[in-house]
Amino acid sequence: MRNFKITIQYEGTRYQGWQRQDSTGNTIQGKLEAILAKMTGRDFVQVDGAGRTDAGVHALGQTANFKIDTDQTAAEVMAYLNQYLPEDIGVIAIQEVPERFHSRLNARGKTYRYRIWNAKLPCVFARRYVYEVPEPLDLDAMRTAAACLVGKHDFKAFTSNKKSKKSTVRTIDAIAVDRDGSEIVLTYSGDGFLYHMVRILTGTLIEVGLGQRSAASVKSLFDKDAARDQSGALVPAKGLCLVEVRY
Repeated sequence: MRNFKITIQYEGTRYQGWQRQDSTGNTIQGKLEAILAKMTGRDFVQVDGAGRTDAGVHALGQTANFKIDTDQTAAEVMAYLNQYLPEDIGVIAIQEVPERFHSRLNARGKTYRYRIWNAKLPCVFARRYVYEVPEPLDLDAMRTAAACLVGKHDFKAFTSNKKSKKSTVRTIDAIAVDRDGSEIVLTYSGDGFLYHMVRILTGTLIEVGLGQRSAASVKSLFDKDAARDQSGALVPAKGLCLVEVRY
């Protein structure tokens, strides 16, 4: 069996997220697995992704790996996938990797980007990729709050997953808050992110930008008794994009 690592781009608007589901074949993982099963003549080929993006989330650089028995070159495998994938999913790179490589377990860091359209006029042509916030946002306050979030912390107040017994400690290496005309881009880099974490962090920073909470108050969200209902709103998935997975 040969192990292949692929880099994938997708527009997540019409999909039910990355993860395969029994109730629907309309997932990114499901589409890839169906095509690989057809290519190899097998009943099932498992594709392991580096992250399980939610329904509506996009990706510029999602990575995954799968093991297949084939005589085809890596380039031929990629060409076959792109021939049968829908136009809103594309494999942009492929390489054969050692048997023990796993796209999720070997990942060392990820970068996500969240786009906000900060204007009263609508954003017609990018509406599937931005969250529209018409009220003015104080970027200096957002940057001050973002600086409080950087570092190694317990982010239990920034996840929607209440049942997991796994550690909620993560390290954020950097958060950039940039403006380009009417668009504000938040870029998060870290060793890993919890379920809904980036979208809740963004909701919290937006509340700071709107003056609904102070930048200094963000530090209290790392207190031992801090809970999900104390952090910001869960912003829409459409503004979020997985930019890169690092190894």
